[in-house]
Amino acid sequence: MATQLIRIGHSPDPDDAFMFYALANELIPMDGFRVEHILRDIETLNQWAVEGRLEVTAISVHAYAYVSKHYRLLPHGASMGEKYGPMVVAREALDPARLPSLRVAVPGAWTSAFLELQLAVGRIAEPVITPFDEILDVVAEGKVDAGLVIHEGQLTYESQGLVNILDLGIWWDELTGGLPLPLGANAVRRDVGDDATLRRLSHLLRDSIAYALDHRKPALEHAEKFGRGLDMDLADRFVGMYVNERTLDYGEDGRAAIDELLRRGAEAGLVGGPVPVDFIED
Repeated sequence: MATQLIRIGHSPDPDDAFMFYALANELIPMDGFRVEHILRDIETLNQWAVEGRLEVTAISVHAYAYVSKHYRLLPHGASMGEKYGPMVVAREALDPARLPSLRVAVPGAWTSAFLELQLAVGRIAEPVITPFDEILDVVAEGKVDAGLVIHEGQLTYESQGLVNILDLGIWWDELTGGLPLPLGANAVRRDVGDDATLRRLSHLLRDSIAYALDHRKPALEHAEKFGRGLDMDLADRFVGMYVNERTLDYGEDGRAAIDELLRRGAEAGLVGGPVPVDFIED
């Protein structure tokens, strides 16, 4: 059987590297697929998804509102916070209610974190789009008033003398009565193949996640290479936050959380209308 090339886009960070460890090293049966890994920051992947550039891609849940005509969500690969998540940091304590009028560094206009921040405090008048791995620096250097931190910066911000002024995971948990916080998702392009092909591909991604969870030490050693400023213990902690049993399957509450986020975004005028969420079903 001829192999089918699948380009998978994901962020160069520890949790995605952990998730795709088995695929990157072909440690599981590839079931007729050949995988090429494309590493880009999440906002770049969000923008590429508008064009349908990659067969499989990590995207922000927020971005799904704009790319659903090209992609369906896979049931595996979710990044969700459980009373934790992206946070806003500053050089000193300040009232989050002031953020709409301040200069706030954000990792992308279509990131879930930016949608959630604006749902929490209102529209940010002066967002400063900044690569996610530079946000702590620009806050510490005083180039902006505050920064919206994703990825491993959630664990390292204090090393640069910064303070957490708003944890969006806690805010969402209190707002929704305990739903997990939707952040990232994996999506497959609609024209990759028929339903049977899409299910095979979905199972391949699920098996990669399961393999990493079952072979944690070598998967972490692989993931640590992508953890800017993280030692093994912090990499383990970070990966545990975002690659876990929920990553294998959203669960009913996880799927409900995606609907809730996009519904609230549409009602607030931050997402352009109702968004039907279309999952591949195993």
